[in-house]
Amino acid sequence: MSTNHNLPLEHEILDVQNTDCCIVGSGPAGAVLSLLLARQGISVYLLETHKDFDRNFRGDTIHPAIMQIMEELGLSNSLLQLPHTKMHRIQMKTSQETITFADFSRLKTAYPYIMMLPQARFLEFITQEAKKYPNFHLILGANVQELITENGIIQGVRYRGQGGWHEVRATLTIAADGRHSKLRQLGDFESVETSPPMDVLWFRLPRQREEFAGGMALFGSGNILAMLDRGDEWQIGYVIPKGSYQQLRATGLAELKKSIIDTVPELSDRIELLQDWSKIAFLSVESSRVKRWYRPGLLLIGDAAHVMSPVGGVGINYAIQDAVVTANILSQPLKQHRVEISDLAKVQQHRELPTRIIQAFQALIQKRIFTPILTENQTFQPPLLLRLPILRDIPARLIALGIFPVHVQI
Repeated sequence: MSTNHNLPLEHEILDVQNTDCCIVGSGPAGAVLSLLLARQGISVYLLETHKDFDRNFRGDTIHPAIMQIMEELGLSNSLLQLPHTKMHRIQMKTSQETITFADFSRLKTAYPYIMMLPQARFLEFITQEAKKYPNFHLILGANVQELITENGIIQGVRYRGQGGWHEVRATLTIAADGRHSKLRQLGDFESVETSPPMDVLWFRLPRQREEFAGGMALFGSGNILAMLDRGDEWQIGYVIPKGSYQQLRATGLAELKKSIIDTVPELSDRIELLQDWSKIAFLSVESSRVKRWYRPGLLLIGDAAHVMSPVGGVGINYAIQDAVVTANILSQPLKQHRVEISDLAKVQQHRELPTRIIQAFQALIQKRIFTPILTENQTFQPPLLLRLPILRDIPARLIALGIFPVHVQI
């Protein structure tokens, strides 16, 4: 039965809302799914624990596959009006040579580039579109703490928010609350985990107009940096061995800056702008997936279901594709106010294989390229497949388009 009875005074429920679908987490998966369902006349509550969308160093990439989805929704032209940059290729640079890792301009798509757009602006754009539908409700500052369970079926959530405790009851609850998913924890889902051999430090430095555009992976002696063109800034990822962050901090910021300059001497004229550790965000890299994405009344999608490594920046791509497949499969059951466990299983059946393939691709890159450099101090040797014309488009296709095409069917 529901745990709603006999609550202590501080846990008193201020109000109860009823809806078709309660989505927890307004990241790319949750926001896009909310829009797709709202367009179908389905009542949606979207709960976001933060009070705005601004976060440092979130993934800011929108891939060609997602631009195609935006076009199918009639939103691509409006999205392209927002200030952004375009990444047409990703290159790899060593002390001896520069080669192309992924050339998106060679792909047969109307959007042969990765759009670099701050994720906060993308989420604002999507939720503003969703607000055009009166059956969509966005609640910011909603810290979900409990699942409502009755007769073994999830019936919604309780959250702390404005003034105290609130309750949203729903035909279906969807966890889109990211890599540290609260609902995944509350639902006691079992994960299959891997341990990537790296963590990442993210920071920003000014970009000069004459410097290269796009993205670059730079390999030094035991060092790897990623530089992403953000217009007037570089977003830079400094890759470190897994678990070495505290040791690096103890060594001191001066040593880190020296290592960065050893790999990218061109940054020496602005490295002093990196004045303290508060300018640097630490990302503990994970890669995992839950064995079963659902239980009665509850479905996990995006990073809540499968935590992606940052290799290739494909996390947003796969999260939004999850959202589209979820909407395609579940819109009709939600309209009928009856979602069967078999309906939820169909979502995982459609999305698990591409997820496992891309995670295997990421693991291969990490094992063959990152591990020898970071742990054995080996010199980077570009893989043979990047030198063969017949094979060189494979990384670009995997990163830009995913394993299988996903289209809006509702």
